[in-house]
Amino acid sequence: MNEIPAAKIRMMQASMNCLVFGMLALIPIIGVPFGLTALWMSYFAHRCERQFWNPGKPYRVTGQLFAAVGVLVWTIVDTIWIYKIANPGG
Repeated sequence: MNEIPAAKIRMMQASMNCLVFGMLALIPIIGVPFGLTALWMSYFAHRCERQFWNPGKPYRVTGQLFAAVGVLVWTIVDTIWIYKIANPGG
């Protein structure tokens, strides 16, 4: 019987952590791992939302958006930087 409140608390914590890590994903160069972590937490919270109402859903959605943008942008930028460093003449 005590498992239901614990699952709800984990779901809400994952939503809040998703927002925090999603904002950290916007940091240049080092944001990609934070973004991937935020996306994983978003997945966990979303899975729990099928069973329970999540009052932290706006935080999860915002964090997921920040994480997706951060991962996409910084993966492209980091790849270009690494390519230019590896090929200085071209």
